[in-house]
Amino acid sequence: MSAAKGYWIGHVTVTNPERYPEYQAANAEAFQKYGARFIVRGGQSKAVEGEVRERHVVIEFESYQQALDCYYSPEYQAAADLRKGFGEAEIIVVEGVEAQ
Repeated sequence: MSAAKGYWIGHVTVTNPERYPEYQAANAEAFQKYGARFIVRGGQSKAVEGEVRERHVVIEFESYQQALDCYYSPEYQAAADLRKGFGEAEIIVVEGVEAQ
């Protein structure tokens, strides 16, 4: 068995679409450094229960700890500060199921 991976699950409302790409460019350094792999990035969605934001992201990391390290890294925190001016988000870091 291999260790469980870590994931970010993000739900975002972009409040400044003209400037939001600045956040996307800024977060690339942290995501590359921590081996992030996008599973979901935007795309079509439909709320079937509850309230929902307009944009959804799922990012995979090699481990839960690596996912946390990326979020708390200086590189990502700088990008997150930038994002706060262009969008509102909930980001959850979760441990996946251990691979069989």
